[in-house]
Formats: sequence, C-alpha cells, structure tokens
Amino acid sequence: MSRLASGRARERLRISLHASGDFGPCYRGRVAEAAALERTLREHPDDEAAWMVYGDWLLEHDDARGALIQLEHRHARARAADRAALRREIDELVKQHQRRWSRALPKGVAVKQWKHGFPTKIAVTWDEDAPARIERALGERFVSALRIAAPEVEDGDADDLDEDGEPVPVPLVEIGALASIDLSGLVELDLSYVNLGAPGAEALAASATLGRLEVLDLRYCGIGDRGLAALAGAATLGNVRRLHLQRNALTAKGARALQRFERLVELDLRYNDLGAAGARALLEAPFIDKLARLELYRGDVSDKGARELASSSRLPPALRSYWRSV
Repeated sequence: MSRLASGRARERLRISLHASGDFGPCYRGRVAEAAALERTLREHPDDEAAWMVYGDWLLEHDDARGALIQLEHRHARARAADRAALRREIDELVKQHQRRWSRALPKGVAVKQWKHGFPTKIAVTWDEDAPARIERALGERFVSALRIAAPEVEDGDADDLDEDGEPVPVPLVEIGALASIDLSGLVELDLSYVNLGAPGAEALAASATLGRLEVLDLRYCGIGDRGLAALAGAATLGNVRRLHLQRNALTAKGARALQRFERLVELDLRYNDLGAAGARALLEAPFIDKLARLELYRGDVSDKGARELASSSRLPPALRSYWRSV
C-alpha cells in the first residue's frame, strides 16, 4: 500500500469510527475512539490501517509504541537497501522500552509473542496462583493466545518406579479453575504436554467463554476418547479450526467424536490407535474435504485404513496424493 493510499485508508477509518459513536472533541470522546480502535484490532489484528491510526493516537499520548508502529510499517514496505537501517532503529527502540512494556504483566507471566510492542501470546506455568495471573494478563489490550505449561516435576518424581518396576504415572493436572476465568479474548490455547486426562478435558469443555477459539493444542495430554467427546460436545468450541491431538490414547470412537468439529482445516492425530475404523470415521466427517493438513502415520490407521484414505474422493487431492505415496 502506498503512503497516499495508506493515509486515505487511515482517514476513512477515522471517519467510520466517529460515525459509529459519540466522538466529540472532549477527552471522553478520544478515549472512546481509542477503545473502538482496540476492539477493531482485537477482531482484526492484521488490519494495518487500523494499527496506523492507533499509532497516531499512541503518539499523541507519548507512548513510544506509536513510533514503533510507524517504523515497522515503513520497514515492511522499504527498499532492500533501507531495511537494515530501519531494523537497527526498531531494535534500539524495543531495547529501550520493552522492559517497561513487560511490567504491565503480572510476575510469572512470560511473553511469547509481541506485535508492535504489545504482548499477544503469553505463557504461564500452572499452579494454584495461575488462574489469578492468567485473569490479570488477559486484561491486557491485545493478548489473544495463551500457553499453559505443566507444573514443575519435583526431583525424583519423573523416575519413580512402582513395585513391579514400572514408572509411576504422573499425577493429573487439575485445571477446573480455568473454567471460571473469562477467556473470551482467546483465539489460541496451548495446553500441550499438560497431563489433563479426561477430567481436564471435561473441565475445559465446561468453559462458557471460549467462543472465539480457533487453535487448540492438546498434544500429549492423555484425554482419551471420553475427554475428546466432552470437547466435541462443547457448544463454545465450534469455531476451532486447528486441533492438535498427538498421542492422546484415542481410538476410532474418538475419531467419530471429531465429526462435531465442523470447521477444522488442520488436524493432528499422530500416535493414536485409530485403526481402519478410525480412518473411515474421519472420511465421514463434515470437515474432511476442507482439510489443508492432516497429520497421521500409516501405523495410526493400519494398512487398510491408509488404502481407504488414499482412494477416497472426499479427501482433498493433495492429501489423497500423500496417502498414495506412504
């Protein structure tokens, strides 16, 4: 987008924001305009015209992130010869201010991703204080992705053996308190490697505020068919598009439950014993012809299941071609 076109887009956005509410010259109107911009950016985080307008507002309020937005906008459109100098300017600005920007988050919350100086993805280790930290952190303007890590294993616990010499199972992580938190701003939730079991999946399904969630990562969570059935039956999870279920003790029964996730475009089911019946259940799912990515191994579905996937006209051509080659 040229500088002139960008300026026109910013002005149209300003006009539409003023038309949508009572934005007079008073301070209250300016605060309302900023709130409207923030709502727009939460819903459309890649709207660069809106970011530029917001950057102007930040500069008017002496927030260095306004300058950062402008610099990153210029860097994205600069000639190759100019990018190195702009990158140094960006890095220096971030170095100068990022520690202060991080202080807005509670202790124990790590930033995994930033956009224009604002945290967008955060990480928290689960413990009894995690719900309060998560609730505070989700109050930040543009946090839309949350990674919850498993509690630290005490020394020796991971190698403990029972009387038969078998490893003692790691205790389930109780996340019931998560259902009491307002998670309505989340687009992505990552609980991979947290030993939830079926009870944890059921607790997650009980949350009434996950309606915007598009990415759900539950790799190595041990939820089983029962836990997956609970998630599939949750009305608030109907917008999930990318679902990661690697190694969750799932069978063909779990594959049939997946049919209720109608909007999936990416699905990871590696290291689950689905068998041929599981492959057939996937081919009957309403999302199967829309999948851009299906992660499975031949051993997960058996030779017979692999043949059925390779020959099904319901599977997109690229995925069908893959199964013909394995």
